Amino acid sequence: MPREKGRKVVASNKKARHDYSILDTYEAGMALTGTEVKSLRAGRASLVDAFAQERNGELYLHAMHIPEYTQGTWTNHEPRRTRKLLLNRGEIDKLLGKTREGGLTIVPLQVYFSDGWAKVEIALAKGKKSYDKRQDLAKRDADREIARISGRHGKGMDD
Repeated sequence: MPREKGRKVVASNKKARHDYSILDTYEAGMALTGTEVKSLRAGRASLVDAFAQERNGELYLHAMHIPEYTQGTWTNHEPRRTRKLLLNRGEIDKLLGKTREGGLTIVPLQVYFSDGWAKVEIALAKGKKSYDKRQDLAKRDADREIARISGRHGKGMDD
């Protein structure tokens, strides 16, 4: 069977972009079991409340939910188990150094298959305050209104 090409998104964390300002993104592999991969290929995963944390100089993804594989047997995995992230040593050191500086956290943005390999896009992020969130919503609404009016103007449908 030929190998998959391209990128197939399994799950994305839309709330992360609302709750955090994203400073830098990284692509990491994940150490998974066979039934986890099969469940991901079926498009079943959730990144709600997921986060990455350091333990013994390595990065681990906590609270990511991959439901049990329906055709699995006693070899099925634990749905919310901690999964090791696979990054280069330099990337790990850089991420850990920035999170120790203060106020920064590592959040997952997407889980996807890239050329057949399960990957997770993680981001170095800073938490937003509630007034920052309101400003972002107001700016997005204003931009949408401007685009709507300019689109109507371009089509000669002036009010």
